[in-house]
Parts: sequence; structure tokens; C-alpha cells
Amino acid sequence: MKSAIRFALLALILLVVAMLSGLTAMRFAIHGQEVAVPPLVGLAPAEAERAVASLGLQISIERQYYSPQIPEGRIMSQLPQPGTKVRRGWQVRVAQSLGPIRVAIPDVAGQSEHAAELNIRRRGLDIESMAEVAAPGIPVDQVLAQNPTANATQLLAPKINLLVTSAAGPQSFVMPSFVGQPLGSVSRTLSDAGFRLGNVGVVSIVEVPAGGTPPANPEPPTQPSPASIIVSQTPVAGQKVVAGTAVSFEVR
Repeated sequence: MKSAIRFALLALILLVVAMLSGLTAMRFAIHGQEVAVPPLVGLAPAEAERAVASLGLQISIERQYYSPQIPEGRIMSQLPQPGTKVRRGWQVRVAQSLGPIRVAIPDVAGQSEHAAELNIRRRGLDIESMAEVAAPGIPVDQVLAQNPTANATQLLAPKINLLVTSAAGPQSFVMPSFVGQPLGSVSRTLSDAGFRLGNVGVVSIVEVPAGGTPPANPEPPTQPSPASIIVSQTPVAGQKVVAGTAVSFEVR
């Protein structure tokens, strides 16, 4: 009886050892076929194919995209990522670069700002800056010039600068001095230059005899006349003003 038990225990031990040995051998066989995916980005397709073939892998170019960073024809992305453990025979999927987008610059001179912007953006381009300038005789909101110039080619996705017409602002002047001049001639000068005559006040001049006192009831100031002499003005001389500004005076 004891011999039978010993024989059964021995058989069980041998069975367990055999199972453990089989699992170890299987795990070793499986992991012995695993390799790390190499980095392929930036390589030419032939270089990438040699790199994966040396590890027992395969390569498949599935997509092509434009890229301003990766030269044309080179690998720009891969899946699985570099360093990933895969079994031999695994297929690595990659995308190939078509290089940067090269476009011809459209001619937008003479177009409205809105039409020019649509024309530029539908080609995948952007507007970098837009300056405005008043141009008499040319409709407002029209493109006068552009940079880069129209039909320039082989440019790497450039940004375009535009010069667009704007509404002319009011003409500006530097106010001259009218002090000491007659009100009548100054009024005509202002009218001819596009200005308006504002308020005109008369300065009261009270004459006081030597050693005397001012009169208790001074005479009211007279009304201004074309012969009245200007003693002060607003705006003052040297101030920048625009056409249509009202100019006020004090006269005597």
C-alpha cells in the first residue's frame, strides 16, 4: 500500500515538473520571437524597409501627407511607435511625406478686401498684415498692392501682406495767428479755407484818468464790426485743427 502511495506521489511530482517545463519553454519561445519596433521617421522607404526586415518585421506605406518639417519622400509617422514590443512578422504601418505645400500666389489687386481674403484663404494661405491708405479717386476697400507678388511660385505656404484703400479723413491744418488783424478780413479767410466763425466777444476797455478812479457805470462794450481788431483767438496759434472747425475771437 505504501509503495502504491509513493508511486502515485512520484508520478504527480513528475507531472507537475513536466507542466512547469512546458510552460517555461512556451513562454521562452513566445518571447524569443518578440522584437522592438525601430524608429523609422525621417528615413527613406528603402532604409525603413531594411531596418524592419532585419528584425523580421514588415512595412506598409498606407498614407501620404504634406509636411513642412519632413522632406518629401521620407517617413513622417509610424504605428506602432518606436520601442514597442511586437512579434516577428508584425506589419509596421507608416505615412510618407509629400513635402511642404507649394502654391502660386493669387492676383488680388483690384479686388475688394473681402473678395481678396476669400481668394487667399481658399488656397490654404493666410493674411499676415493689412495696411490702409487713403487714395483719392479709387473706391474704398480695394486692394492696391500685395506682397508676395501675384503668381509667385515655389513658396512654402507664405503669408500675404495687403495694402487696401480707406476713406479719406478730414484735412488737417496748423492754426495760424490772427491776433492784430481786422475781424472782417479774417472771417473771409476762414470761410475760404473751410472753417467756421465761432463766438466773437468784445473786450471792455475802461480808461482811468491819471490819479483818478474807474467810473462807477462804465459804458457797455460796443458790438463787434468788420473793423474790430482781434486780441485773442480759440484755438490758439500752432494748434492742429481739421477743416470745419469753429474759430472764436475776442476783439476790441
